[in-house]
Amino acid sequence: MIFTWGGTEVRKFLISFLFLSLIFALVACGGEEESSDAEGSSESQGGEASVSVDASLNVAYPTNLQTLDPHLTTNQSTRDVSRQIYEQLLTLNENYEVVPSLAESYEVSEDGLVYTFHLREGVTFHNGEEMQAEDVVASMEKWMETSTQGKANLTGAEFVEVDPYTVELHIDQASLIIPYVLADTAPFPAIVPKESVESAVETGLTEYIGTGPFQLEEWNVDQYIHLTRFDEYQSREEESSGLAGKKEALVKDIYFRIVTDPSTRVAGVSTGEYDIAMDIPLDSAEQLSSSAGVDPVYSDGGISTYVFNNKAGAFADAALRQAFNTALNAQEAMTAAYTNEEFFKLDSGLALPSQVNWHSEAGRENYNQGDIEKAKQLVEESSYSGEELTILTTKDYQDHYNLAVVAQQVLEAIGVKAKLDVYDWPTFQEIRTEPTNYDMFAMTFAVRPTLHQYPFLDSKAEYPGWTDSEEIDHLLDEITEQKNFEDAKPLVDELQQVVWDYLPVAKVGNQQDLVAVSDKVKGYTDLIGPIFWNVSKSE
Repeated sequence: MIFTWGGTEVRKFLISFLFLSLIFALVACGGEEESSDAEGSSESQGGEASVSVDASLNVAYPTNLQTLDPHLTTNQSTRDVSRQIYEQLLTLNENYEVVPSLAESYEVSEDGLVYTFHLREGVTFHNGEEMQAEDVVASMEKWMETSTQGKANLTGAEFVEVDPYTVELHIDQASLIIPYVLADTAPFPAIVPKESVESAVETGLTEYIGTGPFQLEEWNVDQYIHLTRFDEYQSREEESSGLAGKKEALVKDIYFRIVTDPSTRVAGVSTGEYDIAMDIPLDSAEQLSSSAGVDPVYSDGGISTYVFNNKAGAFADAALRQAFNTALNAQEAMTAAYTNEEFFKLDSGLALPSQVNWHSEAGRENYNQGDIEKAKQLVEESSYSGEELTILTTKDYQDHYNLAVVAQQVLEAIGVKAKLDVYDWPTFQEIRTEPTNYDMFAMTFAVRPTLHQYPFLDSKAEYPGWTDSEEIDHLLDEITEQKNFEDAKPLVDELQQVVWDYLPVAKVGNQQDLVAVSDKVKGYTDLIGPIFWNVSKSE
């Protein structure tokens, strides 16, 4: 079967696969209604104002970055900045359909074991060199070796250079989800020069060269990340849609200003110091709505969870994980994190309800129990012996911190001692990689097109928390082996039941993100994170 932007030719047994995206009609781009013709003029409160092609976009961003190597991490800070710099073979449009990006088109063999990618010709990296097959192979090999998605879903796979503009992916078994894995947003399989892969060290890339519409100008750690327009950028010509299609750098520079205090971000966008402020506390929504010249933009943020350390410490005992989950009142936890039900929904599913092929209510009897007495009994049955547990958290994301405070209260209510260890975001990310450092942390995971792309499920992903369930691994594999989603759905239900029994994470609810955008900014959209191409600013 052949996949291009406009059409497909499909084998019968994979027809259902191609229609996965039809069920992902998520309202993920809260800012889309603000889009306008960025090449024209934009209207501000003072009347007509001309778009400036030399404008600088100042973005108040809540956290420092640990890395600009998108292969290494699921962290949204790396994702949000890196997607402006790098591109990948396949990507997602606004309907969560997989479409080509750096690939001109791709084909899948009749047995589903060989994917052939025809590369776009004339695409140059920021260093002026043309992207070719050797760069793609080197990049994808690195991504498969270092990313949670590569480890979990492409074990034993191989990328092969056929000619300078053709690459093949060889896999051991046909899978429903391979294109979605290759279009993943974090850790996303960015294509970089072969030389960049060769010079990479254990901590990641040492040079940050991509093919995207913006290139890295300066990274002043703890202060800002400065991106500038890549004048030689080669865009696709299809209509822009989500992360796909036409991309234009309509501002000259983007500054991601590191502003960890949320009230400072709110004040800064209100006064005009910042053009866009990310991760605005939801209790500031009313203030933003009444601020002249600022628009609140909402989007589906993802699922809020508590991640347990399954490898070491007290939560390695499933009975204590069940005790915490039994005591947890999801309504109270989500309210503490997101203020009121206007900004969150209670739901036991790992997928959103609109994701009909993936959403399941199996195991819902284990959700939102709030049963303290039953939880105390489970503590007694566990191996807990009075030690103080460590809840790892950060104030750089206020919802994470608020959820951590609730976790401490829940544990103390059932007779388990607990303390909060609070760090800045980069330090938090480093500390959570060592299993002896903590017992649990709160984490929000962005919406994923498939359950397999959540990093906490598959033991091969080795995501902090270290899920180790042969049953979960087996069900994930079984789902990918099905020929259609009708056959896969009973396995999805079984998987979710097992997840609620094993508890790699405790699902708390579904939350929204809030971004503040100046009226001077036009074209801002979002799809599993902010999009800054096709965004203009008037003076």
